[in-house]
Amino acid sequence: MDEIFSRNELYWGKDAGKILASKHAAVFGLGGVGGYCAEALARAGVGRLTIVDFDKVSPSNINRQLAALHSTCGRKKTDVTAERLKDINPDIELIVIDDFYTDEEEILEGVDFAADAIDTLRAKISLLEACYKRRIPVISSMGAGNRIAPEELYISDISEIENKNAPFVSNCIYQLKKLGIEKGITVVASRERPFSREKIQNKETVIKKSGEKLEFTKITPASTPFVASCGGIFMASYIVRKFIEGIK
Repeated sequence: MDEIFSRNELYWGKDAGKILASKHAAVFGLGGVGGYCAEALARAGVGRLTIVDFDKVSPSNINRQLAALHSTCGRKKTDVTAERLKDINPDIELIVIDDFYTDEEEILEGVDFAADAIDTLRAKISLLEACYKRRIPVISSMGAGNRIAPEELYISDISEIENKNAPFVSNCIYQLKKLGIEKGITVVASRERPFSREKIQNKETVIKKSGEKLEFTKITPASTPFVASCGGIFMASYIVRKFIEGIK
């Protein structure tokens, strides 16, 4: 098992590798952003991962999501992702939650860092509020859809987002501000102006494992193979660097 992380340790050393093996990260959403984030964390040697998603792989995911192949269409994203992560590191400890996240703060128990790759506003705000209140470090994806240029991505505090006029970003900032949260959340954002040739929105119904029925309007963004994947890599890199900060 030492060999699979040997190239990592040529960069950050064995002591950092041991620290990563002791850490617990949680990834919420296993789509274009979250799937890459979870896989990069596993490949970095993070020892424990919680992965959360309610959805199944569909053909429209194939252009950008690691879990999405013709052979996996119709399967749960959590199942496909868990298989990949175990194939990367058989020793990784996985907590797999096949459900739509709302406000289940118990999922965050023991988590050292959370990665928010949720694409529905209410669930996203609920997670960010929970992390903020519990002082759990979190990094949030803010701007992967409707874009093509990964070089326009950057990491900042939410108070320093440059393009606050993008609709999803501005809605997130507004909702968090109502909760008294204006800074202290790290984000991956984009300087690129969002663009889509068509606005598609549908009413969607989700039934949670508890039996609770949720209804919301889902806006389907344009998505390219480039930005979401890089956003997930940005998030994983940031988490790993925070975990091993100060290690020489």
